Amino acid sequence: MKDEACIFCKIANGVIPSTTVYEDEDFRVILDLGPASRGHALILPKSHFRDLCEADPLLTAKIFPLAGKIGAAMKQGLGASGFNVVQNNGASAGQTVFHLHIHVIPRYEDGPAMVSWTPEKADTEELAKTASMIKKALKITR
Repeated sequence: MKDEACIFCKIANGVIPSTTVYEDEDFRVILDLGPASRGHALILPKSHFRDLCEADPLLTAKIFPLAGKIGAAMKQGLGASGFNVVQNNGASAGQTVFHLHIHVIPRYEDGPAMVSWTPEKADTEELAKTASMIKKALKITR
């Protein structure tokens, strides 16, 4: 399934040119035009899914192995010391293009801080209440 109006569908399927670093029958991996660091790549499924919640589980099962392969190539080829795998769902989470995509962002020693947060103290009672709400939505009874 493809969305003719979706820019990432067009890029993933070769209608719009991109700097491609990897391609197979399910994905095209391109360099991001607005990179967080040198080598920042996007894994674009060739099929259109608005976000992770709508995606085909058989397709999503292939994403983390591919992200690991791309990240390892960044470490070897670019000298990155690590990498982040980021996937945003919804505008409030930072998703700006509503086609499932995964960022693989190489990290370098002494590079800028990104994809981080300051841990807060979690209250045991609040954790239990939050877990209960999530389990209810998942329809888990225990």
